[in-house]
Amino acid sequence: MNKELLKIIAQNVTLTDSDKDLCKKHFEPVLFPKNRIIEEENKIPKYLYFVVSGFVRLFHYNEKGDEVTTHINCPPGFITSYFNFINQTKANENLECVTECELLRISKDNLDLLTQQSITFKDFSILVFQQSLAYNDNRSKELATLTAEQRYHKLIDNYPHILHNVPLQYIASFLGMNPKSLSRIRREIIK
Repeated sequence: MNKELLKIIAQNVTLTDSDKDLCKKHFEPVLFPKNRIIEEENKIPKYLYFVVSGFVRLFHYNEKGDEVTTHINCPPGFITSYFNFINQTKANENLECVTECELLRISKDNLDLLTQQSITFKDFSILVFQQSLAYNDNRSKELATLTAEQRYHKLIDNYPHILHNVPLQYIASFLGMNPKSLSRIRREIIK
């Protein structure tokens, strides 16, 4: 499982053998079944996860009690409630495995150790955080400026496998629409 993570890291920074050993030491491989909540709201997130395979989502409940999906991670990539994980504060969202998932996880203490022991991982950590900020900024702009149909097209263009692995109600919520609107858009595309 570590090979995928090391490959992603090596695309961005130069890894030494020592860095690779540290990565293997601090990242723990875990397998979770479909529909498992692995981090709960109102609790401090324990881990930062790297998705080797499978689909993971962040969601919360709105004032009506409906689930609102705020992020869907398509492998490979990192996911957690970043702000809460970094600051070790209670999260207002849940992290759930949508499918069976192969993950690597690292605790905040081990992440701090890793970044202290390796300048490479410190640099990579900063890069991941910057990418997370950029992603969230871009997502906010898209929700405000793109039509529902444009958001759907962009999602399937960038992540075509999402439709075969993630239930449509999660995709609709993530795109800021209700499932009926998503079904209508999909029907229009098929015509």
